[in-house]
Amino acid sequence: MRDSTSRRNQAPQPTTSLSEGHTVGEEIIESVLTDFPDAVYYPKFRLMTWHPIGIFDAALADSVRQFIEWEEYIQDTPFDRYTDLSGITEVQVNLQRLSEVARRRRNVLQPVRSAIFADKAHSFVIAQIYESLMEQAVAITVRAFREREPVAQWLGVPVAILCPSAKG
Repeated sequence: MRDSTSRRNQAPQPTTSLSEGHTVGEEIIESVLTDFPDAVYYPKFRLMTWHPIGIFDAALADSVRQFIEWEEYIQDTPFDRYTDLSGITEVQVNLQRLSEVARRRRNVLQPVRSAIFADKAHSFVIAQIYESLMEQAVAITVRAFREREPVAQWLGVPVAILCPSAKG
């Protein structure tokens, strides 16, 4: 991966034990971009995690797309994505906006997996719709999940890094 320190401030987090003898402090580079303070990149697993909180609306959907597109642009290698919607309290995004985001993302050529975890019905429906809209994607595979353990298996990562508390 290219050192993108000039584009993003990188700071290791406090050490927290993970399964398999790893520690979070050894694996995390936190993105401190103002729009996504909860985005964390784990270079060992080539995984970007994100734990949004509050209302998921059209503006946030557009911001997420822009953020991912920027990260894809500055990174040398493809990376998988994990979005944890457990902190979403309300969904205010319509099908048209989701379709627009999916249409733009479907043609990405980087082979990556994007896991969306949703433990509430209102956010799980949105995750399922997005998964369905992305079925015709060239290289991105999107899956919606209701439990973290299957996500960890699918992404090949320890479940501990998928939890909001993994940031320290």
